[in-house]
Amino acid sequence: MVTCLATYVHQLDPYAVQLWEGGPIRWYGLSYIAGFVIGYLIMKRVNTAGRSTVEQACLADMVVTIAVGIIVGGRLGYVLFYKPSMLWTMSPRFPFWDVLAINEGGMASHGGIVGAIIACLYYARRHGHNFGHIMDLAAFGTPVGLFVGRIANFVNGELYGKPCDENLPWAVKFPQEIANWNLGADPARAVALGEAVDLVAPNGTGAGPLQSWLPDLLTAIQSGNREIIGILAPYITARHPSQIYQALLEGLLVFIVLAIAWMRPRKPFVICGVFLAAYGVMRVIGEIYRLPDDHIAHMEAAQLHVSRGQLLSIPLIAAGLLMMWHFGRKPIDPMGGWFKRSSAGTGRVTADDDL
Repeated sequence: MVTCLATYVHQLDPYAVQLWEGGPIRWYGLSYIAGFVIGYLIMKRVNTAGRSTVEQACLADMVVTIAVGIIVGGRLGYVLFYKPSMLWTMSPRFPFWDVLAINEGGMASHGGIVGAIIACLYYARRHGHNFGHIMDLAAFGTPVGLFVGRIANFVNGELYGKPCDENLPWAVKFPQEIANWNLGADPARAVALGEAVDLVAPNGTGAGPLQSWLPDLLTAIQSGNREIIGILAPYITARHPSQIYQALLEGLLVFIVLAIAWMRPRKPFVICGVFLAAYGVMRVIGEIYRLPDDHIAHMEAAQLHVSRGQLLSIPLIAAGLLMMWHFGRKPIDPMGGWFKRSSAGTGRVTADDDL
């Protein structure tokens, strides 16, 4: 197989700080922190310029509550929707149970949405706020988290896209695909991989299964070893950087839609409905270019050409449209908004108002 060597070979290190194997700080973890901080600042803007029952001093507590819901829901969603075998799989390394091994990746945005809904309901009931308004605040801050999360997926070299034309200017070759190479069916790949392993582990110290040296190969590539990159690049598939596509669609574009919709106060649940519908549509589009997870690829609806992510997004679109229609008709005072036109047009409301 001959490929275009000019195509970018993914060389990004997933660790922001690595003092030992597996830790301690990944860019993926930092992306979650950045998403929650920026989400807090966005909610603070709504609190300052719009109409809200949430006092500014309580915003941090609300964000932390929602963050816990997103993390727990995202992890459980990944386990239940994509890899249920993790429920009964144990590991000799801490934290022993695969469900708790968040440091090794595996979060589902659909599960995160469910977790966020439960967290919003808990916070609203506990503090006497309108549930719809809390949901709208959470929805407004969510696309930023999705954006940085997808960028972190790209840095990790995970959830990459389907094969594409090698002449596509932004095509990327992800060396992480080596783990799935069928070396028996492609002797040329086996020879190239063997040459690369010899450079990583010279003098025969690389004896054993070639793929057992994948972490060392990835480390060498991430360190910019041009010789190893030159050997392996011709055999790595050029792919769509679907993580970037999804960051722009689910993150940036959805946020722009929400920002336009919430320039002025809206009735509770309407902004949440806009988010669910917009996110669902963008996820369906993004999944066109994303390679299905290897362990569920055989379970995709091949006859309909629909992926697991698309199937999960269809109910979100329907729910979002229904929420916009139903709650937009209710005789409830509008809330929120971030674009402060005049002091007379905004103001703090209380939980006792008819909302």
